[in-house]
Amino acid sequence: MGAYVAGGGEFKRDTNYITTRITADGADGYPVEPGRYRLIVARACPWANRTIIVRRLLGLEDVLSIGFCGPTHDERSWTFDLDPGGVDPVLEIPRLQDAYFARIPDYPKGITVPAIVEVSTGQVVTNDFAQMTLDFSTEWRAYHRHGAPELYPEPLRDEIDEVAHRVYTEVNNGVYRCGFAGAQESYEKAYDRLFAALDWLSDRLTDRRYLVGDTITEADVRLFTTLARFDPVYHGHFKCNRAKLAEMPVLWAYARDLFQTPGFGDTTDFVQIKQHYYIVHADINPTRIVPKGPDLSGWLTPHGREALGGRPFGDGTPPGPTREGERVPDQF
Repeated sequence: MGAYVAGGGEFKRDTNYITTRITADGADGYPVEPGRYRLIVARACPWANRTIIVRRLLGLEDVLSIGFCGPTHDERSWTFDLDPGGVDPVLEIPRLQDAYFARIPDYPKGITVPAIVEVSTGQVVTNDFAQMTLDFSTEWRAYHRHGAPELYPEPLRDEIDEVAHRVYTEVNNGVYRCGFAGAQESYEKAYDRLFAALDWLSDRLTDRRYLVGDTITEADVRLFTTLARFDPVYHGHFKCNRAKLAEMPVLWAYARDLFQTPGFGDTTDFVQIKQHYYIVHADINPTRIVPKGPDLSGWLTPHGREALGGRPFGDGTPPGPTREGERVPDQF
């Protein structure tokens, strides 16, 4: 994700992405096609974590391969340091920037994950993370597994978009606005804005199990990846410390409910999450010491949210076991 601190010390995110889309009709020159593309992610990144979750929930593993960058990167690029020889086994590149430069020589913006790369040309197609998961739900429908949930059901799209927009501006981006504030006043405004939104979400989720409708949707995926990182990273590292997630009863129960749902907790790697933020953000954490805590065992405790009703996958079914080579190591 690209970002900078603007005048007045306020954090601004660079949102100018490669917006080429992979669609069923191939309108942008890139039709949906099994085996043609590779999704490049880093487990540490909340924006990439969304794509890992949605790909798994929809059962796209056989048609869209996945490559994992390591949790840290240098000033130039995410790297494939988890792979033998530090090279992605399919794209045969050591750095994600190679795929960006193959498409746009001297690409001037941030080399971000998630990114989808065309395998045959080695060129990045898109890094537009917000559109990516919506397209998985709609444009890739012909290749969904049997029993795949409706994460972006047509009758609820306006409400999902509205809630997801507020979650993005106030929470997903709000924690970064706190963490990268360059002035006290900017930080305090960001802090107040973030916790006002978390209070709004707590109120909304008090008597409903999910954010929109009675099933898991795109909106829940987008909120979850920030909540999962809240206590390990954002509370301390980003100074979002009015309360821990574990001290916000409704949101903590909601987050545990999702975490214990196949596709969520089994794609969340707390070790890599902590390594990424505390090592890469040396301006915030110059020692690059990674905290030992917090205790994560609470994620597996009963949440009681079933009492609110709701059906996680609607008329669909849970995804099967995580694929070999895609499993997060046991963390508890």
